[in-house]
Order: sequence, then structure tokens, then C-alpha cells
Amino acid sequence: MKRIIVEYAKLTTDILDMLIEKYPDGYDYSDVISFKNSKGETVKAIEVKTEDTIYLVKISDRLENAMEEYADDEDFFEDNDDFDANLPDDDDED
Repeated sequence: MKRIIVEYAKLTTDILDMLIEKYPDGYDYSDVISFKNSKGETVKAIEVKTEDTIYLVKISDRLENAMEEYADDEDFFEDNDDFDANLPDDDDED
């Protein structure tokens, strides 16, 4: 199964939809996964899965705000310049 690390700026509407579905009331401490990246830095993330991919979405205040705003207003994604419309592809881990 493919594992992709996703930063706030690389979120897509599909990933946000999965996050909102899995964590409708937000995530809590027990949902957080900690791991070391290829640089040896500790990363904290929450996980969402598709049939063939595990997305590890890095935690940040901006992520929490985006989840709340997107849950309330789906136009938030299109109106926000912080997001890159491309799927993440640079932090893949197998």
C-alpha cells in the first residue's frame, strides 16, 4: 500500500472530504500518529485511507481551521489561495 505524507498546502478536496468524514467532530490525541521522516524529524499526522493509499496528513493549526471551514463551506477550498491543486507526490513512503 502506498503511503503519502501530505502538508496543509497540498490538501485536495478529496483528502479534506475523507478527513471530515473520518473526523466529523475533529480528531483527538488518540488519533495522532508520530513517526520519523527521512530527515530524522518527528512528524505528527492523522491518517485517512483509500483502497490503495494511506494519507498521513501533517497536523497544524491551519489544518484544524481548514477542516472546520471546509465542513461549513465547500467553496472554502476554491476561495483559498493556500492550497496547491495537485496531489502530493514528493514525500511518498512505501
